[in-house]
Amino acid sequence: MRRSHVHALDLPPLFRPVALREAGDAFAHACAHAAELGAGTLVHVGRFDLAEFAVVLEPDEPLRAARRALYAGMAALGDALAALAPPEKPIAIVWPDAIYVDGGLVGGGRLGWSDGAAEEAAPDWLVFGAMIRTASPGGAEPGLHPLATALDAEGFEDAGSERLVEGFARHFMAAADRWREEGFAAIAGDYLARLKRESDLRYDIGENGDLALRRASGGTVHRRLLPALAAGAPQWLDPATGRPRL
Repeated sequence: MRRSHVHALDLPPLFRPVALREAGDAFAHACAHAAELGAGTLVHVGRFDLAEFAVVLEPDEPLRAARRALYAGMAALGDALAALAPPEKPIAIVWPDAIYVDGGLVGGGRLGWSDGAAEEAAPDWLVFGAMIRTASPGGAEPGLHPLATALDAEGFEDAGSERLVEGFARHFMAAADRWREEGFAAIAGDYLARLKRESDLRYDIGENGDLALRRASGGTVHRRLLPALAAGAPQWLDPATGRPRL
C-alpha cells in the first residue's frame, strides 16, 4: 500500500493547514466544515501525482460580489505555477476556472459557498479549491491524451504538491492584500493577463463577476459567473474519477 504523501507545509501567517490522507477530498471537506474551520484554514491532500487543496474564506462583501474571489484564486494559482515552470512555458486560464500548460489541461479551481446565502448579504464562508495534475498517469503512453498534460511532462522540476500549495498560499495572500489596497481592478488585471482570449475583443469583469466581451466594432457578450459555478462539477473535472479530465 502506498504511503501517504501528507507533509507539513511552510505557509504564510494567517494560514492554518489541515492535512487529509490520499482518499480525502479537500474541497468537500472544506465546504462541509468551513464554519468550524474558519477563515485561513487550508485543507490539503497528500498525493504523489496531484496537488489538491482548498482554502476557507470569510468575505465581508455581499455574495454576488464576493464570488470574484474565484478570480483571485485563479490568478494566484497561475502565478504559483509560473514560479515553478521552465522559462517561457505558456500558462493560460480558460474562463472561468480551467488551467492549461502549453495547451494541455492540468486542472483548475472551483468555488463553493454556504447554502441559502442571500445574494445581497455577506456569506458565512466561501471556499476556493484547486486541483493540479503534477505527474502523468501511470502507464499512459505519450500522445494518448493530447488535450491533457501534467507538470512533470512539461519540464517542471521539483514541482511536487507541497511546493505548489505553499506557492499558492503566498500568491493568494499577496492578491488579497492587493484587492484590499488597490481594489478588485488589480485582481481582474492579473486574471485577464493569463486568460485565453481573442485579440479583437476587450475583456472586463463586472461587479458580480460576470465576464463582458466587447468588440471594437460594437456589441457585447456576457458570460455569467453564477450559472458557470452552480452547474455542478467544473468542466475541467471528471466526475467519474474526481480528477482533472484526460
